Amino acid sequence: MTPSRRGLLAGAGLVGLTAAGPAAASAAAEAATLQATLERYHGFGVKASGGPGDTACGAWLEGELGKLGYACRRQAFEVPFFEPRQATLTCGEAKALVIPQAIVAPTGPPGLTAPLKLASAPGGLAGAIAVLDLPSQRWVAMGGFVAEAVRRGAAGVVLVTNGPTGEAIALNVSTHRPAIDKPVALLAPKDAKPFLAAAAEGRNATLVLDGQGGGAARRPAFNLIARLDRGAAKTLVISTPRSGWFGCAAERGSGLAVWLSLAQWLAKANHGVNVELLATSGHEYEYLGGEHYLAEAAPAPEKTRLWVHIGASAAARDWHELAAGLKPLPSADSQRVLTATADILDPTRAAFRGISGLEATYLADKAMAGGELVNVMNAGYRTAIGLYGSHRYFHTPGDDLRCVSGELAQPVAAAFRAAINDALATAQGLERRREQG
Repeated sequence: MTPSRRGLLAGAGLVGLTAAGPAAASAAAEAATLQATLERYHGFGVKASGGPGDTACGAWLEGELGKLGYACRRQAFEVPFFEPRQATLTCGEAKALVIPQAIVAPTGPPGLTAPLKLASAPGGLAGAIAVLDLPSQRWVAMGGFVAEAVRRGAAGVVLVTNGPTGEAIALNVSTHRPAIDKPVALLAPKDAKPFLAAAAEGRNATLVLDGQGGGAARRPAFNLIARLDRGAAKTLVISTPRSGWFGCAAERGSGLAVWLSLAQWLAKANHGVNVELLATSGHEYEYLGGEHYLAEAAPAPEKTRLWVHIGASAAARDWHELAAGLKPLPSADSQRVLTATADILDPTRAAFRGISGLEATYLADKAMAGGELVNVMNAGYRTAIGLYGSHRYFHTPGDDLRCVSGELAQPVAAAFRAAINDALATAQGLERRREQG
């Protein structure tokens, strides 16, 4: 973990920025506030849905928003979970830690002992632990490749999730599809070589996924909903997920820091709409918390002026990929995508001009509106902005404070303020024209 830079921003550096102009000083002060939020979020540890870190984060946000005057409530639901005691793959002298892939089918302490076999090899996989050496990319969700290996008879599956860091990458999974009833584990590419060689020879290995939960086990989680009711006819909704597989400093923290800064701004500025803020749990289970909110608690589409969704990797650090390893850059990873509905596309593009990745704002349609925004639009919400992305340490345990900073988040927060101002004004103008015929 890198040390805090708040002292630097608040001390001599801020004096110099003040001399340079009030706008620079204001931006630096906001960056320091965002940094404090990032550090607090990171400090809660692992954010797995319904776990101690996720629950503590939700309670902290509830307290912060309550102090700003928001009326808060919790929307309860249940999520799958697994707390590992041991998660290993062993073959002869080779032994590696693995990540149990949800929804976990535990092996118990003895584990599963069977021949390793490459899933790419022809023929069946009956009784084997299938090894899938996946192509290199920034992995997000489980595909049909695991179900296919099980259909071919595999007794267990090990996925080598090749990506930019050499670490194992956890995969989101839906609770609406039948869970895989065989143990599935994620193996880091940096640890994979001896196991790939063993799989090519069909040597025996033991996979242990032992812990609490798994299978049909569920635990409580909650969405946090915070509202400023100003007696207006329509509501502005701003949503962000707070849960994730690991610490999620950049994946979730950067968006959550921007979201909380918008909450602070909207508490002081009346835009002629009610404000409803949503911080969801259950994100890893393909937007489970967001689905519960849409089905049970969200304001109706006709009563919603604008929906803003701040998804993953809103302000993650970029890295050079060199032979010596990943080297951090002071700039943001451009692999983040912004979309907006047609009625507010131009003002949203203008608000994010010059911000890498986000400046190429796309039309929010079924092809481009990623993440939770797809569900929002399918539910009938007509005016919306949504952000999503995947940075290099996305879905890995290495997503810590190295991967994000308040300085990277500050331009995104400022752009969202401008976009919301312009979108609300545009939407209100269009509505007046419709009413006037």
